Amino acid sequence: MDPGGSSVLVAAVTWLEQTLLGMLATTIAVIAVATVGLMMLTGRVNIRHGVTVIFGCFIVFGASAIVAGIESFAGRGDVGAFAYRPETPAPAPPDVAPPEAEAPGGEDPYAGASVPSR
Repeated sequence: MDPGGSSVLVAAVTWLEQTLLGMLATTIAVIAVATVGLMMLTGRVNIRHGVTVIFGCFIVFGASAIVAGIESFAGRGDVGAFAYRPETPAPAPPDVAPPEAEAPGGEDPYAGASVPSR
């Protein structure tokens, strides 16, 4: 049984997560990366600080995938797209007999095609 009011807290956290990782946050991150990139090109920002901003955006937006990968590596079972799933072997193709080669005959379809006869 859940404690009283827990659904309200879950709903609030879900709303906050969707707000922080939604369209607004994506737009702000794109503007931040573009601004920092432009400032790095003009020499106003140290490259180390610019890379820190870009790397931070990757960590924030990739946090769920990073956590899923760590949990699946730690062996907590099927968690997201990074869970280990053993491959099943592909079924064997049906046995098909190769076509039989025709016996060589006395005919040469290329005889005299490239060398003129004298």
